[in-house]
Amino acid sequence: MDLKQLECFVRVAEFGSFTKAAAVLNISQSVVSRQVRQLEVELQEHLLLRNGRGVLLTASGQRLFDHGKGILRQVQVAREDLREQRDTLSGKVVVGLPPSISRRHTVAVVSAFRERFPDCILGIKEGLTHSMREWLLLGRLDFALLFNPGHSAQLQYEHIHSEPLMLIGSQHSNLPSQVSMKDLGQYPLITPSEPHSIRRLIENEASRHEVHLNVCLEVDSIPSLLELINLNMGYGVLFRSALANGDGKLEGLKAAQIVDPSIQTHLFIATFEQRPLSRLAEQTMSLVREICID
Repeated sequence: MDLKQLECFVRVAEFGSFTKAAAVLNISQSVVSRQVRQLEVELQEHLLLRNGRGVLLTASGQRLFDHGKGILRQVQVAREDLREQRDTLSGKVVVGLPPSISRRHTVAVVSAFRERFPDCILGIKEGLTHSMREWLLLGRLDFALLFNPGHSAQLQYEHIHSEPLMLIGSQHSNLPSQVSMKDLGQYPLITPSEPHSIRRLIENEASRHEVHLNVCLEVDSIPSLLELINLNMGYGVLFRSALANGDGKLEGLKAAQIVDPSIQTHLFIATFEQRPLSRLAEQTMSLVREICID
């Protein structure tokens, strides 16, 4: 048994797919299949049950999977420990940011990164929560900021910020200072489409309180959404820091706190449990916390 065979097997088991494992490992599917088959021959055990929808672990496969995850983690930790002996940081880190945070903070993050880590490379990928969760699992991100992520056994979450949602209207609207949840259905809403985290959050809260939302437009671009609100074409449900001008001011807009109950949006830093962070990634995470969390 060698590490390449073990890594191929573990990735196939994690994703339940030879295709996804090949994408993560950046090798062909045939190579992954061959490595796993060689491992089965060497161990004289069937490790995977193949079907039309993917693969399942056998009892022997589950036992090897449990051992294999720990082995690969220790190998990665050993590599990172050796790298930390170097006097200067080097390498690349890739960070995932939601659009509302990327729009306001990317320039500051890049500037601070270049000043602190001049010999390193920074990648920033902008995306919605559901997309960035997949990118983390596929190894395309070192860490990401996610709004209201669902549970995942493969990801670790650190809660870093909460903020109430508000009903946003134009300056010409008759919006009061507060709007009850039960009255939210009276306002024609312009919202992002599913599976945007804000849309999913307000839909879930409305369903819980038996409120029927009046969605008149679906617009994924927050700047465009705010322009339409300013033109009095509808109302939006947003958190203050998502506003287009980036400084939290409601220029040309009115805001009403949603109450009875309030709706909170929660921001988390997410990392892949089975992939230890490099020293560069850990320090970049600290930098992002400093800049992006108001």
